[in-house]
Amino acid sequence: MATEIKAPVFPESVADGTIATWHKQPGEAVSRDEVICDIETDKVVLEVVAPADGTISAIIKNEGDTVLSSEVIATFEEGAVSGATQTQAVQSEEKVEQAASQTQAGNAPVVERAQVQDQAPAVRKALTETGIAAADVDGTGRGGRITKEDVANHQTKPAAAAVTPLSVAVGERIEKRVPMTRLRKRVAERLLAATQQTAMLTTFNEVNMKPVMEMRKQYKDAFEKRHGARLGFMSFFVKAVTEALKRYPAVNASIDGDDIVYHGYYDIGVAVSSDRGLVVPVLRNTDRMNYAEVESGIGAYAAKAREGKLAIEDMTGGTFTITNGGTFGSLLSTPILNQPQTAILGMHKIQERPMAVNGQVEILPMMYLALSYDHRMIDGKEAVGFLVTVKELLEEPAKLILDL
Repeated sequence: MATEIKAPVFPESVADGTIATWHKQPGEAVSRDEVICDIETDKVVLEVVAPADGTISAIIKNEGDTVLSSEVIATFEEGAVSGATQTQAVQSEEKVEQAASQTQAGNAPVVERAQVQDQAPAVRKALTETGIAAADVDGTGRGGRITKEDVANHQTKPAAAAVTPLSVAVGERIEKRVPMTRLRKRVAERLLAATQQTAMLTTFNEVNMKPVMEMRKQYKDAFEKRHGARLGFMSFFVKAVTEALKRYPAVNASIDGDDIVYHGYYDIGVAVSSDRGLVVPVLRNTDRMNYAEVESGIGAYAAKAREGKLAIEDMTGGTFTITNGGTFGSLLSTPILNQPQTAILGMHKIQERPMAVNGQVEILPMMYLALSYDHRMIDGKEAVGFLVTVKELLEEPAKLILDL
């Protein structure tokens, strides 16, 4: 008996999704809970798994199709592979064999059938058409899977020294056009909306990072041994920001229509760069977290971002955001608001600079801080006061520990 396979139930913040990859085709045997399909939303990639042992009898939504919450995307036959589906699988294999033999006739390398069959339909087609072996392509997709772009990039790689390089006409300029991912499009929409719909202004300051760096150097080994987490700079910033938000509640607020919503909790979003684009997982109730919990939380989110396993609930909400362009070497920038939040703090590269201290010139590790804020909600006095508070708490980290 055929069973419907449906897209997951999307949260209210996600309108729809796109079929990214079918990992199994009609007639292929699948095991219970095996991933058969990836659905990409504007926030995360959701995995659809097999409800039981059996086979996919038909695919209703193909790669690239838009799907709604709980929409039927395929039908599934529970149990052993049926004769009909076996025939479909054999026919599919015959098509791959035929394409491979045609490629061989054109004096191109023969694609191994087993390698090709392991790939998504669009990738299989690209491999057979180009005659490239799947084993020769470096996969950049989730779990090392090969994408169509990987096949195209492989074609444009320089040939090995033993192979005669392809001749390229002098003056020829190569272009490559690829569609934006849903996440990239959504990020672009949100950033554009933030610049058009808010009265965004940025104020700057600088902080002497020497006290934090000395404390970190002194205690990082003992901290890691005790808590099993690496002591980084971000925990100091998260705790300093949380304390500053308590003193300046308007910076922790948001605008909803004509209303101002003051949040009595502190959920700090930490911007993380992933292969799919910028994501902002949220640390909940940072006022109740210690330094070890902050570092462990950030480390766990970073690992999930690299593996593409961030859940929608990990990135929902947030009352304030911290972004660190210094990891890429940025010395100064103006971060863009993460709506509906009304402020965002930008960290930057630590750079040694000559500074005047008590009438003497000292070389100190300095960092520029940038606070972008919505001037409709936050006045300059509050914005500057908030940023100065963060600066003072970082330059005297003992105040954070002693709650001064």
